[in-house]
Amino acid sequence: MLNYPDISPVAFELGPLAVRWYGLMYLVGFVLAWWLGRVRARRADSPVTPQQVDDLIFFGALGVIIGGRLGYTLFYGFDQVLRDPLSLLRIWEGGMSFHGGLIGVLVAMALFARRIDAGFFRVTDFLAPLVPLGLAAGRIGNFINGELWGKPTDVPWGFVVDGITRHASQLYQAALEGIALFVVLWMFSTRRRPVMAVSGLFLAGYGLARFSVEFFRLPDAHIGYIAFGWLTMGQLLTLPMIVAGLIMLGLAWRRHTAG
Repeated sequence: MLNYPDISPVAFELGPLAVRWYGLMYLVGFVLAWWLGRVRARRADSPVTPQQVDDLIFFGALGVIIGGRLGYTLFYGFDQVLRDPLSLLRIWEGGMSFHGGLIGVLVAMALFARRIDAGFFRVTDFLAPLVPLGLAAGRIGNFINGELWGKPTDVPWGFVVDGITRHASQLYQAALEGIALFVVLWMFSTRRRPVMAVSGLFLAGYGLARFSVEFFRLPDAHIGYIAFGWLTMGQLLTLPMIVAGLIMLGLAWRRHTAG
């Protein structure tokens, strides 16, 4: 068993300003996406120029932050916001929904695609491989914050938290939704493939990874299980992603074959 190191959520302080690890992880994610975007933009088939990557990441960051926070409020923390409306603004304390952030990013990408006069799915295909490493960084931020722990376990890699050995489900998600999904998407996106296929693979891949890890993760205490004694809110919200991703993959290859 491993002892949780009880890391301070504050990375460092600059006078009255406390810089938190959770916020730094988001910064790491955006920087990695920007760098990877610059690399991808050099490809001949890229719909985005290296100079436009800066705007792409700016639009995406707004979508992540606004959509992620509003999504968390709607799906998980509405009662908390009713009690303390200012909590909606305190994103450094945690409380971001991937599904809300995804919706926010899709809206932002629609606006960005219109701005550069490019097809929506060509832009999302470009963006999809840039996202997973940011997801991994966010999950590491969850681990540092000591939140979103998994169920009790006796596996040797479990972490002892408050006297109970638990699955480090945050790190499982960082590995599957982050590193593994990045490798798959990056390799797939470097080969010839139809438009919308990369976006579809991202949705299906993330959905399957998230759905799987939820079996090791505790549901939110104020929500619990939605149904069957095991279905969580995360799984419920992820099911449409899996279905949509598989449909998009099928449509992409069907159009490619027909063409």
